Amino acid sequence: MSVQLNHTIVPARDPAASAAFLADILGCAAPVRHDPFYAVKLDNGVTMDFMRAEEPIPWHHYAFMVSESEFDSIFARMHERGLQYWADPGHHRPDEINRNDGCRRVYWEDSNGHNLEIITRPYGGG
Repeated sequence: MSVQLNHTIVPARDPAASAAFLADILGCAAPVRHDPFYAVKLDNGVTMDFMRAEEPIPWHHYAFMVSESEFDSIFARMHERGLQYWADPGHHRPDEINRNDGCRRVYWEDSNGHNLEIITRPYGGG
């Protein structure tokens, strides 16, 4: 068996709402509850398992590889919700799409302050 990421735990103030937000934005199936987690299953079998965090939530970054058409759909849902987005992880270039390296990528935050990214090609793939 090769080494593969199976799941990651995502700290959240409201894990049900946070998982539903991510699933909705990405166009994934609704989260499944596995107490104490709300799991969002990605197309490669990895799950993002949202769990309540009572302490301050540290900043995390999660990047999602998507096709060009999926990028368009996700980006449209972001616009529908009026989400702020940036072309860089430090949030210095608002309302821009990063087109470096022959791909498109944008960054936005969820309600927990996590930095989310959609990207259409791996870094160095252009």
